[in-house]
Amino acid sequence: MEERARSCLLRSRMTLEEDIKASYLIDHMISDGVLTGDEEDRIRSKPTRKEKAAALLEVLLCKDNRAYISFYNALIRESYGDLATLLHGDLPQLSPEGDKSYTNGISSSVQMILSEGGVPQRPMVFVNRPSLLSQLREKLRHLQKAPGWVTVHGMAGSGKSVIAAEAVRDRVLINECFPDGVHWLSIGQCDKADLLVRMQSLCFRLEQSQSSETSLRTPGSVEEAKERLRFLMLRRLPRSLLILDDVWDSFTLRAFDIQCRVLLTTRISTLTDAVSGHRFKVSVESGLDEEKALEILALYVNGKAQTLPEQARCIVEECKGSPLVVSLIGALLRDFPDRWGYYLEQLKKKKFQRIRKSSSYDYEALDQAMDASLQVLEEEHRELYKDLSVLEKDVKVPAKVLSVVWGLELEEVEDVLQEFVNKSLMFRDCNQRPYLYFLHDLQLDFLTEQNRNQLAELHAKVVCQYQKAYQKMPPLSGDVEGLYWYRFLAHHMARAGMSKELSFLMFSLDWVKNKAQVMGSAHLINDYAEYGDILDKENNEVRQQFQEFLSLNGHQLEQRPFPDVVQLALAQPHSSEVYRQGLMQARERASRGQLYLDWVNKSSLESMSRLVLHPNQNSVHFACFSRDGSKIASCGASKTLRVFKSTSGEKIQEIQDFDDEVLCCAFSPDDRQIATCSSDRKVKIWNLEKGTLVRVFNVEHDEQINHCQFTNKNRRILLATCSNDKFTNTKVWNMNKQTSQNTMFGHMDGVNHCCFSPDDAYLATSSNDGTLKLFEVTSANEWKSIDITSLFPESDEGSVCVKCSTWSADGQRIIGAAKNTVFVFDVATLDLVLEIRASRLSTVQYCHACPNSQLLALALSHYTVELWDFEANKKMAECSGHLSWVPCVQFSPDGSLLLSASDDHMIRLWETERVHTSSAVALKRDFDVLFSQEGITVVAADSRNCLQLWDFEANKKMAECSGHLSWVPCVQFSPDGSLLLSASDDHMIRLWETERVYTSSAVALKRDFDVLFSQEDITVVAADSRNCLQVCSGPEGKVLLETARQEQRIRCVCICKQTSTVALGMEDGSVRVLEVPSGNVLATLQGHTKTVHHCLFTDDGQTLITASEDSTIRVWRWRTGQYLELKGHKEQVRRFQLLNSSSALLSWSFDGTVKVWDLKSGEKLQDLQCHQGAVLSGDVSPDGLLFSTTSADKTVKVWSCSSWKMVFFLEGHKACVRSCRFSGDNKRLATGDDNGEIRLWNMLNGKLLKICSRESKDSMDSFHGGWVTDLHFSPDSKVLVSTGGYIKWWSVDKGEALQTFYTTGNNLKRICVSPDFKTFITIDNIGILYVLKQVERRWTV
Repeated sequence: MEERARSCLLRSRMTLEEDIKASYLIDHMISDGVLTGDEEDRIRSKPTRKEKAAALLEVLLCKDNRAYISFYNALIRESYGDLATLLHGDLPQLSPEGDKSYTNGISSSVQMILSEGGVPQRPMVFVNRPSLLSQLREKLRHLQKAPGWVTVHGMAGSGKSVIAAEAVRDRVLINECFPDGVHWLSIGQCDKADLLVRMQSLCFRLEQSQSSETSLRTPGSVEEAKERLRFLMLRRLPRSLLILDDVWDSFTLRAFDIQCRVLLTTRISTLTDAVSGHRFKVSVESGLDEEKALEILALYVNGKAQTLPEQARCIVEECKGSPLVVSLIGALLRDFPDRWGYYLEQLKKKKFQRIRKSSSYDYEALDQAMDASLQVLEEEHRELYKDLSVLEKDVKVPAKVLSVVWGLELEEVEDVLQEFVNKSLMFRDCNQRPYLYFLHDLQLDFLTEQNRNQLAELHAKVVCQYQKAYQKMPPLSGDVEGLYWYRFLAHHMARAGMSKELSFLMFSLDWVKNKAQVMGSAHLINDYAEYGDILDKENNEVRQQFQEFLSLNGHQLEQRPFPDVVQLALAQPHSSEVYRQGLMQARERASRGQLYLDWVNKSSLESMSRLVLHPNQNSVHFACFSRDGSKIASCGASKTLRVFKSTSGEKIQEIQDFDDEVLCCAFSPDDRQIATCSSDRKVKIWNLEKGTLVRVFNVEHDEQINHCQFTNKNRRILLATCSNDKFTNTKVWNMNKQTSQNTMFGHMDGVNHCCFSPDDAYLATSSNDGTLKLFEVTSANEWKSIDITSLFPESDEGSVCVKCSTWSADGQRIIGAAKNTVFVFDVATLDLVLEIRASRLSTVQYCHACPNSQLLALALSHYTVELWDFEANKKMAECSGHLSWVPCVQFSPDGSLLLSASDDHMIRLWETERVHTSSAVALKRDFDVLFSQEGITVVAADSRNCLQLWDFEANKKMAECSGHLSWVPCVQFSPDGSLLLSASDDHMIRLWETERVYTSSAVALKRDFDVLFSQEDITVVAADSRNCLQVCSGPEGKVLLETARQEQRIRCVCICKQTSTVALGMEDGSVRVLEVPSGNVLATLQGHTKTVHHCLFTDDGQTLITASEDSTIRVWRWRTGQYLELKGHKEQVRRFQLLNSSSALLSWSFDGTVKVWDLKSGEKLQDLQCHQGAVLSGDVSPDGLLFSTTSADKTVKVWSCSSWKMVFFLEGHKACVRSCRFSGDNKRLATGDDNGEIRLWNMLNGKLLKICSRESKDSMDSFHGGWVTDLHFSPDSKVLVSTGGYIKWWSVDKGEALQTFYTTGNNLKRICVSPDFKTFITIDNIGILYVLKQVERRWTV
């Protein structure tokens, strides 16, 4: 052995002795001829695993280079890749011939590629099939230049998987065709949730192989996983081969239709007809020929085929050439070489009469072979093997799971499993550690058939053993065995008929948290759907509560770092079991010092959908309204078309005459006919009334047809279809012709969606080539083209796929969706008018514009439907309730209803106005809150220009003050809470008496608000989305006052702490002061010429200060209308702050300056040029000695209030610094920027103390869901609360997050905090008001 190789072994000796299992490596080294039988006996005689490893290394050190290479290859084959890496650098130099491994003749580099890709090892006994391998490798070479599919098809047990794995054990093939690697994925029979798990594991493996520094969130849906794989395979690994083993259906295959190179094994030869790209097929004959079968038997008995007894040929004949059966008999003969005649007689008995037969396979030979193999096992081991009947097909389990099931020590279990493997009764996957074990599908069929009457009992045993093993704590989330239990425990309970145990498990918030953390929310949601009937028998209401919790928070559960599930549960209705468990756990954890917030004013989360349909027993791919709106048609994976009444949900038609999944359906303009298109490339026209087939158009599309749509008018009825074809992908059909009338050429890849313009003159098409095109219908010529790809930054990952498009009602706008963004274009000029961007972790699946309004419905990948006003670029509503992917949304013809179809097997019908109003009449974020001894009062303007007041204790809106004629941007309470002020864009300020105004309606608030905290109450004032002002009181949000709709937009509000008044700053520059709760206007102040951005009462309530976009500040004696005008800023003044003496005012502006004013005289005391960019925020320290400024120039400065000199210049932020706050002890300053990063600074020396930030950016590409807009320290300066896209609480000492509260909307502007730091109030961009109270610790007696 070369010296450097020997030295490497000596250096790594201790590590190798600790980790390797010598018995697994010896077999490979004996096959290579580098170990003798005596050496094997010497090693195996050692009593412990570590001593055996030491003995092997001792022998190895006395050998040559061949032994070193054989040992290295054995490590790779047995998944000791990390240990093989230790030896790789010192491998002896080899000639091209010597580069072949002594195991299987495969080079070590190829062996490493196959091992990393999860390609299975050769079976213990392997016979080459050269002609078949040559044929398959020839087909694989066709994939060298272009993506495509190679299908290996044949009956069950014919050796398809072995052939596929063997085909890629070729160094030249890999180097020339697939240098980026080979990646194996076992599929089998699986539902959508299981398919997602498999795709997630593949994504993880591919990302790990790329050594990506940023940890990506696990895909939360099949479509999201498909897009992730598309990026990985096309961008990162373009010349790699994906092997899909044992694919059963076209739906599964389409999930991998991502334009990559695929080798698949299947029993269905026509499976690839459902996907796009080049296709090649290799058929595996039904069984081994006699020569190959005899060769296998000879290998088992260590002889030659020519010397086998005559019974060998008869055995092969009885086995019908099945590799699996031949292996079973061979394994028996290896142990009992004199039993040829006996096993032949066993095969001939045919004593098994199976209930279920396969048309493609004769089970009888397998049954006899399995029975014979089991008979030679010890009785105890036969019982253990019977327990394997409960395993699912295509599921591999680690030995530790079986250790729990069998109640044996792990070492004992491994010995039993080794015996099963040796007898070909089981198979072992050595590509990862711990090793995974599995049965062939046919072996599992045999077991379940034999133990049919005992299956429930066997499943119950598994559950009981689990409960016994994990009674103290659940399995660890990171272990392979833990993954098995989280995936299959509920399945075992259901199959065992243990309904009480199942409901106890699934009605547990702990189980939800643990499983979601391990597997994501999709698989968990699927459990509630799959076992819903069982759970409903125990408690239907609780099952619905858990499902609703998951549907509303499923996208949050995909976040990393993983959110606090207990905190999410506290946002559920008080009547929910989820909330009850969450509150109980929150109180328990609060006693240990953890922070939790209870949303005390939350409204019921009852679904607002008017009608819920369950049309299919499988995913709904598409649903649509009839032209008169009276009917709904749906189609999907169940290969069925169904039609319902839209008023009652009554089924009026069902058509099942389809050979494959129906992907789309469309009503004709007169509603007499309905068109369907399906995965089998057929377009059919049906008579709706009779349900009869009218016409089947000629098959002209070569790939699956994705969408179809009729023209809108009866004048000339045409049908458009689009498909995955590369060029001939869009066609228009005349109802009277068998062939297509026109083909639209222009797209260079598949087209996902097509739709006619309202006047039927143009057809819009959305394609995988990244473009949206408009074609003239009459000429079929391309009219206009929009390159959507160019609208995404070059660094954006993944190819751009335009999912769909829709026309505005007037035909002047065309709207297209790609990734997480919707683009609105002017049809005449193709100018980009508007861009609507959803969460980075979500994708837009479908969009549809309302036929008679500016509303746009979006179906998003996180199970939600959103309504947007695409002219105002404003989100108007969010429809939650679906439990899975929503591929389709559509408005009814009159726009009154909205339909959404989902993979949760349901169609929901929403009343547009109801959904729209409940979210769209939103309170503005300029609000005010009054905390008093009696409770909490909130005042806010809404979008109707009305003012609203709430009493939080009664959770009831008490008043709506009408009078303003425009937007109400500002409201504020008087100090004593008796008056409420509202300012409107109608040039007036109104003052309302709080006690005298009562009305009620529910609206949503704007984010410019104010809050007044008193000892026992809270008052919040805010404008709402109707441009009304609202005042709310108490923790439950009782509305004390709601003004009339204002003519001018309310832009800011404030509450007076001394008198019951509020002030409103308006968009036109006027200011109004209102009395609360009467709503009477006490003063209307004119003077500002532009929008009033900020207003504030002084402590005595006699003076009102306002700042405006006109660059001035005015100090009003609001009762008389007298004012001082503070002029000097050159650009708009957004905010100001009183100095501690209240005799001076500090103001900052977009002009980069800070100015200090005397409030009595209006004299400018100081004029400081602070920043190169706009000053965005400022704060004065509690002791009045310092003030801070932050700027768009990304810097922070701290100034002395005595010398007016700069004390500290703080650098480090990488974006605009938008917020700052001094701690109560004056020792720290917190600053927040637009990247979502918060920095804590020492005010004694100006040094950076901590950076408060997530580990990675979130769904909004930020560390805080958006800009950090507000910051507050606790009174003891130990906790910091911040707002951005959501609310976070931080430990000041550690810089670590203590808690996160995810609001329904985002873009929070500010948060108001009670003096005791236990109540927090904010409003999100949807207009939802949040009153959060800290959960108190549980007191025990």
